Amino acid sequence: MAIPFFKELRIGGYLVKQKLLGRKRYPLVLMLEPLFRCNLACVGCGKIDYPDAILNRRMSAQECWDAAEECGAPMVAIPGGEPLIHKEIGEIVRGLVARKKFVSLCTNALLLEKKLDLFEPSPYLFFSVHLDGLKDHHDKAVSQKGVFDRAVSAIKAAKARGFTVNVNATIFDGHPAEEIAKFLDFTTELGVGVSMSPGYAYERAPDQEHFLNRTKTKKLFRDVFALGKGKKWNFMHSGLFLDFLAGNQSYECTPWGMPARNIFGWQKPCYLLGEGYTKTFKELMDTTDWETYGTGKYEKCADCMAHCGYEPTAANAALLNPLKAMWVALRGIRTSGPMAPEINLDNQRPAQYIFSSEVQKRLSEIRRDEAEAATAKQQQKASTAA
Repeated sequence: MAIPFFKELRIGGYLVKQKLLGRKRYPLVLMLEPLFRCNLACVGCGKIDYPDAILNRRMSAQECWDAAEECGAPMVAIPGGEPLIHKEIGEIVRGLVARKKFVSLCTNALLLEKKLDLFEPSPYLFFSVHLDGLKDHHDKAVSQKGVFDRAVSAIKAAKARGFTVNVNATIFDGHPAEEIAKFLDFTTELGVGVSMSPGYAYERAPDQEHFLNRTKTKKLFRDVFALGKGKKWNFMHSGLFLDFLAGNQSYECTPWGMPARNIFGWQKPCYLLGEGYTKTFKELMDTTDWETYGTGKYEKCADCMAHCGYEPTAANAALLNPLKAMWVALRGIRTSGPMAPEINLDNQRPAQYIFSSEVQKRLSEIRRDEAEAATAKQQQKASTAA
């Protein structure tokens, strides 16, 4: 599990500090979405289904830096949307790096070669390129031919310029373990690390038929890891998270570990599930009813095993039980035998579908702000003319 030692040391120190301070809930990675607009329309994505008035909105560089300072997490992941569309993305990244934040800039790489001059290689920066599999599979997943080849070309160009590059893959039902293993072999040949996560069942995603349930997820990842025995796949995950994906650990979600800040504010309760927003990070932490979310507690969370909910759990588990983490790292991921007990779903509360009302609320706020700005501009012109 090749996470750079410098980064591992800094994050480990941060985790120890939180424990010494007695904090039960704390952020590990800030999920920073400075825009929702994207230049692809992936069938499994639920992040881009907004009216143009919202898709045209952007967080400013200052808002992004303030969010990082307010949150305090040592890492900042910048998904989207497609971050490279943002006109200030170079400035945003430079400011975060200057603040000694580890920055993962997530991109589909269509614009990466063109935008490389905006960035400088740094131990605090790496590009995380979206690749869901080999050529045919990935191009189908993103609903556009030729994207895989362009992404691979951009990866090679970025590596040649001295940047650290990883790839991130979202795994859906119907992706054979053998094909996933071939994809992981390819990432090794390409010389990049890889993160993988089962796709979250976005209620607004165009394709609702290929989201994995938890049983299928565990079986699939066991099959993949079994095919990887003896290979040196470079996963950018903790060993305990991978062990969890294979069904060997019983974890509960810790959504506060990767809080989300976007154009609407701080998103309740997590990056994947938007059920309201707060103006400040403190308000997010203090007012979210955390005990009502997670597998076994809320219907929308039933099948989720995504990294943004469970990687922080695994990191905390490693801190509390370093011998177990060391044992998993030494023996590898167990791919046979009984699985850890599954969380009971009998008492989960039913899903609430509030996306439409939230969108309308945000649209009303945008129109109000635009009207006030237009009025103020007219008044200023009138005052100047007088």
